[in-house]
Amino acid sequence: MTTNTVSQGQSKSQSKKNTFAPLIMDVAVPVGSYYLFKDAFGMSTFAALAWSSVVPAARTVVGVVRERKVNALAALILFVNVVSLLLSFVAGDPRLMLAKDSGVSSAIGIGILVSVAIGKPMMTAGMKPWLVKGDTGREVAWARLQSGSPAFRRAERAFSVVWGVVLLAECVIRIVGAYTLPVDTMVWLGSVITIVAMALGLVLSGAVAAGPMAQMLLAEVKTESDASPTLAVATAR
Repeated sequence: MTTNTVSQGQSKSQSKKNTFAPLIMDVAVPVGSYYLFKDAFGMSTFAALAWSSVVPAARTVVGVVRERKVNALAALILFVNVVSLLLSFVAGDPRLMLAKDSGVSSAIGIGILVSVAIGKPMMTAGMKPWLVKGDTGREVAWARLQSGSPAFRRAERAFSVVWGVVLLAECVIRIVGAYTLPVDTMVWLGSVITIVAMALGLVLSGAVAAGPMAQMLLAEVKTESDASPTLAVATAR
């Protein structure tokens, strides 16, 4: 019993590690390194963006060469960094400087919507860990639903669509604000808009996708759990 419990604990720990590793390498490392280079080492925005692009660029190339497929998260972060590098050349007009900050949101939003269009919803990588919770049963149930449930796949796509639309809407609002409101107002209002957009994304994506998907996962796990004893008895006979 103890051995089985330990084994299950190790399995969950390994599952969590495997699930969160891509998020850490593809998102946390490049974003964290950008702020480290810029704030701690005093690099320019251009230099910090360039150096923080090394990991996503390397992982994108490795994915194409070794696995013959594009690492979506790494490629998106690389794309955002490239867009930011190009926008960093824009200077002079304070309103234009404020507007260019929305370039990151628009790049991510477009990338997410493109991933849905090609059948590989990008936000799944961020949502799945919170629904599966490192549980082997839920991991198996997720795989079954993803391959055999149209409703589950629709909800999965809806999750990414919500975030793509929210980020693009944030971009539009920030651009409009940059050219219609006083500069001093937009300096602090830009952060408020971002916070509101993130909160709205969480609420909407939870209501239309993550919530229903969690219920489907639990139902699938329960169905499998109820079927297992019956299958065991039938096999014994």
